[in-house]
Amino acid sequence: QVHLVESGGGLVQAGGSLRLSCAASGRTLSSYAMGWFRQAPGKEREFVAVISRSGGSRYADSVKGRFTISRDNAKNTAYLQMNSLKPEDTADYYCAASGASYLALPDAATDFGSWGQGTQVTVSS
Repeated sequence: QVHLVESGGGLVQAGGSLRLSCAASGRTLSSYAMGWFRQAPGKEREFVAVISRSGGSRYADSVKGRFTISRDNAKNTAYLQMNSLKPEDTADYYCAASGASYLALPDAATDFGSWGQGTQVTVSS
């Protein structure tokens, strides 16, 4: 099983940017579709973005045009670039790995078998 560690969270003003990283170990990242989810206090965990093994991507409507998911298989790391941040983006962000097929873009938490511990993002107004 792949081990995932997120980093890059923090406090930022509305309109600012952050880049989250998800470093994988134990298995090669190229074997997995990689997803980002988030969970705000008192709310359910929700899908943010996913990148397939082939490099295709999909986003939640709430972040489309502002967030970009990417992967660097050589560095065994996935990223989430977050621009134009809003207070409603405040949440704990989790990366996850799915053993989906090459082109698949899973977006359900149950499709992902490995999870990081999360990194906190706070956007102040």
